[in-house]
Amino acid sequence: MQTDAATAGETRLHGGVGGVVGQRAAATFTSTVAVEDPARLPMDRESEGRAASIADAQQNVNVRPSQIGTAGQLLAGGIAGAVSKTCTAPLARLTILFQVQGMNANGEKLSRPSILKEAARIVREEGFMAFWKGNGVTIVHRLPYSSVNFFAYEQYKMHLRSMLGIEGKQESLGVGMGTRLLAGGAAGITAATLTYPLDLVRTRLAAQTNHMYYTGISHALKTIYTEEGPRGLYKGLGTTLLGVGPNIAINFCVYETLKSLWLQSRPDSSPIVVSLGCGSLAGICSSTATFPIDLVRRRMQLEGAGGKARVYKSGLVGTVGHIVKVEGWLGLYRGIVPEYFKVIPSVGIVFMTYEFIKRILQPDAWD
Repeated sequence: MQTDAATAGETRLHGGVGGVVGQRAAATFTSTVAVEDPARLPMDRESEGRAASIADAQQNVNVRPSQIGTAGQLLAGGIAGAVSKTCTAPLARLTILFQVQGMNANGEKLSRPSILKEAARIVREEGFMAFWKGNGVTIVHRLPYSSVNFFAYEQYKMHLRSMLGIEGKQESLGVGMGTRLLAGGAAGITAATLTYPLDLVRTRLAAQTNHMYYTGISHALKTIYTEEGPRGLYKGLGTTLLGVGPNIAINFCVYETLKSLWLQSRPDSSPIVVSLGCGSLAGICSSTATFPIDLVRRRMQLEGAGGKARVYKSGLVGTVGHIVKVEGWLGLYRGIVPEYFKVIPSVGIVFMTYEFIKRILQPDAWD
């Protein structure tokens, strides 16, 4: 019966014979004619086209991997990090200066952080270019850090998807967020560990004001090694990894999840707008969640710097307790305002630049 109906339906499409089949064939014919109604055809095709676009966008975001090679991924990640850090260097330095203001052993009362007052002080005492103090080492650090970070994330995510048996397939929202969190955390820890001495030097150079104890990258590395030993180059690494892992995990997870949802609902959106918007929101989420541990790691990195007396002598827990006792719980968020001003453009720029470089290197990889 099904074969007869299909044959009759095909015959009718070529102008064939009505009454040789039963009711089912007649119903099929009626349905076919209704679909071919010229008045409804444009609307139906438009709906089908939009549905296909949404499906394609979702497929591109969640399933298709980047087709650029290892060198391309490393290059895109490095350039993205360097561009982002250079654009937001003034706010990054303000954040560091606010974070370390509480490092005084005499318990003096701290004034309320003021971005405008601190910015005016920097210009007055150190000059305008002092906003980029330490940016040279930031670039030296950020090029390998971002390269490893993005490359490791893509690799970890690919292996996780392969282990779960979902490589090349559509994934659920929960599974997608889980793989992004795990891959992002592992990538952040990998990149931070490999480039940590440069991060330590960057912090110490940026925290200097009028007295220049360290004159440059090589001098800082040599001085730290001589005065504090090899372990001094990794001072605060444990605390850093506690913050970097969750921070990068949240960044990648929020960014890619929001990007996926955005492109599903608006597949024709500008890639620049999508990257900036989703990246900025990801930066806000990650900074809010991990800022206290970042503040603690900055202070631990500066312990004993420049021959100064140690303020915190009992590790991570003792440092947190000292800050809360002297500055209150809000002391753990000292400098969060310039941090927000920094991460909103910074994370958006880094993701936008990364996507842009990938498109240049492999224009058809995301078509």
